[in-house]
Amino acid sequence: MQLTLAIAQCPVPPGPEVSLSEMQAQAHGRAERGTSCFRAGRCRLPNAYLYDAEIMERVQKAVQVDGRFADTSVWALGQRRWVWLRGCVRSPEQAQALEQLVRGLDDVEAVVNELEVVAP
Repeated sequence: MQLTLAIAQCPVPPGPEVSLSEMQAQAHGRAERGTSCFRAGRCRLPNAYLYDAEIMERVQKAVQVDGRFADTSVWALGQRRWVWLRGCVRSPEQAQALEQLVRGLDDVEAVVNELEVVAP
């Protein structure tokens, strides 16, 4: 999901590519993820992948509302309650602030910061 687009020289990160055979091989593991957490009463949804759409909507809204990242080009990828941040920011502090913002959102288990600093 594209969150911001203000740095023209920032390359668009590659998206996740999975073949049909890879999807079929991953199906059982995907169905299992989160089941034990749900059964133990620690998670509200029975599968970790069911959180992805909600989390990505929250990430997009939080970045837009925050306002500190309008001068960046950032994309986010969400999978099983993890969020990968990719793209370009203006400073290490801005990258850290964005990571902290996303890490603080409900249901986010982990954030992988792959942001690159590009000088203005």
